[in-house]
Amino acid sequence: MTVHNALDEAFARARQEDRAVLIPYITGGFPDPERFVDLAVAVLQAGADALEIGIPFSDPLLDGPAIQRSQQQALESGVTPRRCLEYAAEIHACSDKPLIFMGAYNPVFAYGPARFCQDAARSGITGLIIPDVPLEEQQELHGAAVTSQIHLIQLVAPTSTPERLKRVCAAASGFVYCISVAGVTGVRSGVADAARPLVEKIRACTDVPVAVGFGIAGPEQARQVAAFADGAIVGSALINLLAESPPAERFDATQRFIGELQQALQPDSVR
Repeated sequence: MTVHNALDEAFARARQEDRAVLIPYITGGFPDPERFVDLAVAVLQAGADALEIGIPFSDPLLDGPAIQRSQQQALESGVTPRRCLEYAAEIHACSDKPLIFMGAYNPVFAYGPARFCQDAARSGITGLIIPDVPLEEQQELHGAAVTSQIHLIQLVAPTSTPERLKRVCAAASGFVYCISVAGVTGVRSGVADAARPLVEKIRACTDVPVAVGFGIAGPEQARQVAAFADGAIVGSALINLLAESPPAERFDATQRFIGELQQALQPDSVR
């Protein structure tokens, strides 16, 4: 069974417009559980092509200090996987743009992979990013995701061997998540030089779109990534902005940042 949903359409639309897809990340329920839906909708309205929602977990994998802190705050506020499903459904009722869940497998396993994917699909989720389930152990989750018409996003890193790249890319669906640098998430001074060679290797293995994440700090780095990738994923920089902005200024600052990122991905900016 082949998965095709709004995530594919977002990449196809961006390709027609000769630009990269913008995918911001926000931890579910952060920084204010009561206003999270409004914040997420504001991000989408400001120019995001899709939204990655992090499911808070006590032992996050691959996440650096900024996202770790956001997840801990969300957990202390009582945000659960079920609440994240409710958030997604409420956001989906306001926007038809694709939503993606990112998180550890433990909460999905406890919920039940098949039931989780069914409920996620009903909530408008189009993709799952579960970093701690290696390719060799994805059979149950992959089957549940495909049955519910959800993409199970594969990740590759600079440490991936050529043979590993081929195997992961053969299973790719939706887009390939290109981890720009070895290590955890976080803002970095530069990602393009490290990411470009890996993106080229991925393209030699698959026609599935490639999105670059880990380290994109702002519009300039997003512009550089858009020159060779199909998408830019921005997480820690947005989380830091949300954490540092006064509540009264948070929405305006966030929408301005998203607008600047989207502008940086436009053809006239990239060329």
